[in-house]
Amino acid sequence: MNISELLKKPEGRRLEFKEKVPARADMSKTVIAFANDAGGEIYIGIRNNPRQITGISENELVEVEEQISNIIYNRCYPTILPDISFLSTENKHLIKITVYRGNMPPYYLKEKGKLHGTFIRVGSANRLADRSIIEELERKRRNISFDGEIVPDKPASELQNQTFKSFFNEKTGEELTAQVQKKLELIKENQRKTWPTNALVLFSDDELRNRYFHYAKIECARFKGTGTDEFIDQKSSQANIAIQSEEAYNFVLRHINKGATVEGVYTQTRWEYPVKAIREVIRNAVVHRDYSLSGKDIKVAVYDDMVEVTSPGLLPPSIDYNEMESRQSDARNRIIAPVFKLLGIIDQWGNGLKLIADELKKYPEIDFLWKETGLSFQVQFIKKNYKAEVETRQELGQELGQELGQELGQELKEKTMFSTILVKLKTNSLSRQELAKSFKMKKVSGYLNRTLKKLLQHRLIKYTIPEKPNHPHQKFSITKRGMDFIQLLKQQNKNKEK
Repeated sequence: MNISELLKKPEGRRLEFKEKVPARADMSKTVIAFANDAGGEIYIGIRNNPRQITGISENELVEVEEQISNIIYNRCYPTILPDISFLSTENKHLIKITVYRGNMPPYYLKEKGKLHGTFIRVGSANRLADRSIIEELERKRRNISFDGEIVPDKPASELQNQTFKSFFNEKTGEELTAQVQKKLELIKENQRKTWPTNALVLFSDDELRNRYFHYAKIECARFKGTGTDEFIDQKSSQANIAIQSEEAYNFVLRHINKGATVEGVYTQTRWEYPVKAIREVIRNAVVHRDYSLSGKDIKVAVYDDMVEVTSPGLLPPSIDYNEMESRQSDARNRIIAPVFKLLGIIDQWGNGLKLIADELKKYPEIDFLWKETGLSFQVQFIKKNYKAEVETRQELGQELGQELGQELGQELKEKTMFSTILVKLKTNSLSRQELAKSFKMKKVSGYLNRTLKKLLQHRLIKYTIPEKPNHPHQKFSITKRGMDFIQLLKQQNKNKEK
C-alpha cells in the first residue's frame, strides 16, 4: 500500500497515526493492544485530524527510533519485538512501527501487572481488558478455546440433552453415543470422570445452560420505521444453539417482503433481501460468537430499510470482510464449529463469506456494511433506494386510492374475490380453470369472469400471452400495480385496526 492510499484509511483496529512520538503510556498501550489482537501499524509523522503528513526531521530519526524501542522494551511484558522502519514521501520522513500478533498473550504494562495493565484494541481505541477478556487471551496462549473447557458441575451422563441427540440423529443419521461425543470433544475426562464441555452444555436443554449461558440466545425484533422507538414484533430464541439460527432466520422471513416478476409465462418470486446471505450471517453469528462474554446476546433487527445482525465478540484476527471471496476460515469455537459442519448447518470451511459475496451480486440494490462496535461485530443489509421507494409508494398509494377508492372501500369492509385473486397470483401465474379450482368451483363462473375483467381493466393483473388473449395456455399474472394495491390494502387494514 502506498502512502496516498494509506492516508485515505481511517484509524482502526490495526492502524494508528501520530504526529509525534506519543507519551510513554500511550505508545505502550497501543503496542500492547495490537499484540493482544490482530497486530497493527503505527505511523509517526502523520497528523490524524485533519489527516496531514507533518514528518520528522531526518536528523532525529535514529534518536526517535531508539526512544520508541526503549519504551516498548522497558514497559511491555512479555517482550514485544516490533519492526521499526523509515519511510520518505513528499520530502518528509516518517517512522513505521509494525506490531505483530503475539503468540504469548496476554501482553500488559509491566508496572501495572496483568489485571490492571492488559489492553485490547476496540475500533480505534485502546481499552483496558476485564477479567473475562484476560482469560480468553490466556486460552489463546494455551491454544485452547472456551467451548472446549469442561464444566465439572455434573457428569456428562447426567446432562439433559435428548433434544440435541434427536436433532443430531436426524441430521447425520448417527447416534450421539458417548464415543461420538468424545471424538467430537463434547465430553472430556478429568480425574477419572467424564464431564461435558461448554459446547455440549450450549447444545443441551439442561438447567446448566440456563445457569451459565442464559445470555446465549438471539433477540429478534421488527421495528416500525427506521428507528428503535416502536416494536411491531419481538421474539427471543432461547433454544439450544443447534436450532437458534433457523428460528431467527424464519423471524426475518416473516417480516420482509417477497415480490413477483413475470418471465415468459411464469411468475418468478424474489425476496427484497438476499435471504441466503442473511441466513449465512445469522448462522455465523451463532457459530462464531464469543460465548465467554457474559451478558451479551445476538441481536437480529428488521427495520423498514435494513436487516441488521449483531454478534458478541470481535472478528477473529485473520478474518477480513473486505476480502469476502478469498475463502477465509478461522473458528473461534473449535468444538462448536465442526459440530455445526457435521450437522450441515455451515458449509465447507471458508465458503461462508464467498456465499454471502455471491448472493450480494444478485442484489445490486442492497448495500452490505459491516463494522465492529464495542466488543461486538455488526452486519447490515441496507436498501440503497429506500427513500425513493417510500416516496414512490406514497404517490402510487394516493393514485390507487383515488382511482380504486370504491374497490378499496369494499375490500376493507369484507374481503372479496377481487383481492383474493391478487393474493393467489402473488406466487404463481394461474389460468381461469386453475383459479376456479382454487375457489372450489366446478367450472368457471360468470362472477369469476367479471372479476378478472375488472382486474384487467384496472391493470392490476395482465395476460401472460398478451398478444393472444384466447390462447389455450393463457394465464394471468399480477402486475406491479396489483402488488401496490395489496400493500395499500394491507396498510389500510392496519390503520383500521388501530
